[in-house]
Order: sequence, then structure tokens, then C-alpha cells
Amino acid sequence: MNMLECRDITKVYGRKTAVDHVSLQIEPGRIYAMLGPNGSGKTTLMKMAMGIVKPTSGGFYYQGEPIGVESRKEIAYVSTEPYFYSWMTIRDAGKYYADFFEDFSMQEYERLLDRMELTPDMRTKALSSGMMAKVKIAVTMARKAKVYLLDEPLNGIDLLARDQIMESVLEAVDPEVALVLSSHLVDELEKIVDTAIFMKDSHLVQVCGVEELRMREGKSLVDKYREIYGHSGERNRME
Repeated sequence: MNMLECRDITKVYGRKTAVDHVSLQIEPGRIYAMLGPNGSGKTTLMKMAMGIVKPTSGGFYYQGEPIGVESRKEIAYVSTEPYFYSWMTIRDAGKYYADFFEDFSMQEYERLLDRMELTPDMRTKALSSGMMAKVKIAVTMARKAKVYLLDEPLNGIDLLARDQIMESVLEAVDPEVALVLSSHLVDELEKIVDTAIFMKDSHLVQVCGVEELRMREGKSLVDKYREIYGHSGERNRME
């Protein structure tokens, strides 16, 4: 049984179709890169997987059951939007998560903060974008979830901070855990992912194994990205 699955799922906002008849299976023990230019449907797909956004048609399933309150207990999500109250300290952010998620470990959270060189009494409203990204990763990876959905976790982050974040994320890799990361940094993801999911204009274009891509087509993930998106003039920041 697939851990996370969407079946012919579509999401329409007014006249705009954000996700168009996508079917996709996420299996445990794998790391996925969800790739595509802005507006391709990646964020909407992740939000539907969390139950934050309701599909117009089709359905999302976790271990064979429709996404709902129970599935959210085992799916962790990092969004691109800020979601902490301005009065919170970094310590408060951990307590906030501990109140909502039974699988949250304050001890693990504090360990991750120490690794990322963050001070618990710092106020979230005073954090730089890079520091905020670290906090979001720390509170998320301090959970013992079965699926981690990370939407642009490296966006706007300097090289050294990226290393700290990716080290923390990869510690969650386990035969029973699935990781899905969306990012513009295709070359960064190529080092760590097993499978690539290519989205374009709200459609699923292709799902392929990274090693299979190298063996059968002699192409890197960056090469494949350029092949799919380059001819239409869509360029990715290969930083």
C-alpha cells in the first residue's frame, strides 16, 4: 500500500486551475524532489495532502484512508508562509508545536536549535529569513512523523545554512518515512533524492528515479529539468 496517494485530483480557483487531474503515489523509505517553476501546482498539491486546501475533485489518501484529522497526526508540513505569532520567542514556537502534536519532542527541538546556532529566547519577529527557515525546519523535524512535506525549505538561504538544514532533514530518513521536498535548487536536491516529480502548468509531467535517469538517459536531474522546462522559456535558478 502506498503511504500517500492522490487520485485524479484537481483544484480550481475561479477560472484558474492550480492542479489538473494529478495522480501520484508516495512510498515510504524514499526522498522525493517536487520540481517545477512557480505556479506549476507544487504548493497547492502539498496543501491538499495536508487537508489545508480542499480539492475540487479527486481525493488524497493516507495509508488508504481519506486525508483527515487522523492523517495530520502523521504528516508534517513546512509551508513557505510565516506561521508564528509575532510575540513568540523561538522557545514559544516549540511549546506551540508541543501543544498541537503528540509526536513533538522538545528535547529534539532544543538539539536542533543548538545545531543551527539559534538562541531559544530570540523573538521570531526579529529573525532574518534564513533564521526563520531554520526555526520552521527545527519545529517540523522535531516531530516523529511518517511523511514530511517541505515546501521550498532552502529558499533564500545561504550555503552554510542550507547545509545545516539539509543535515537536520536527512536525519529523518528511515525505511518507514517518506520525504517530499520542493525547491528551485535542483542541483542541491540531486545529491540526496531518489525520485523526481516534475510539475508543469498544473499537470504532472513525469515521475522518474534519479539513478534510473542517469543509467537509461545519461542525464542529471538538472539536465532533465532543462529538457522539460527550458524550451518554453521557463528558467530555474540553479544556485
